[in-house]
Amino acid sequence: MEHARITLHTVCGLEELPSHGARGVTHVLSILDPGWPDPDFGGYGTLRRAVLRFHDAIVPGPGLVLPEPGDVETILDFGRSVAAEAGEAHILVHCHLGLSRSTAALATLFAQAEPETPADALIGRLHALRDGAWPNARMIGFADEALGRNGTLVDAVRRLHGRQLARNPSLDAVMRDLNRAAEVEAAIKP
Repeated sequence: MEHARITLHTVCGLEELPSHGARGVTHVLSILDPGWPDPDFGGYGTLRRAVLRFHDAIVPGPGLVLPEPGDVETILDFGRSVAAEAGEAHILVHCHLGLSRSTAALATLFAQAEPETPADALIGRLHALRDGAWPNARMIGFADEALGRNGTLVDAVRRLHGRQLARNPSLDAVMRDLNRAAEVEAAIKP
């Protein structure tokens, strides 16, 4: 049986979605806040889409819906379904800004598709695709466990967080204001 050859990955935010409509996207993974309206994919042609709804959070808070292990399992199911199809695939993963939930989901898909590739190489590829990537640590922890990565995916993301903080020190205050202090404190700085 022939399996899909994933030829392209795109990660973006809501405002960037219209610019990707003519790029041959075949599969979309949408991660939206609960209650947020579905974006318009009218210019995309035929595609398969999965939708998850939770906040970009790592700790409980009033009114927050946290990502849970079942959400990561849905991402892995999405990856399995794409891989089981014949032909070429172009996966687009988006959240609101294209920096945290979507990059965590794409890192999960990379790790699933390439179990032998070192986590640092996968996260390096993610960072090359999305310069401002700050993967959601809660999602990455669940993915690491589900994929049996023994903490390597978590550590690779902690190193990326550290590089992002070294490059842009103002992210420290921004992430703390977003109740993401645990990611800042866990970052492995270069």
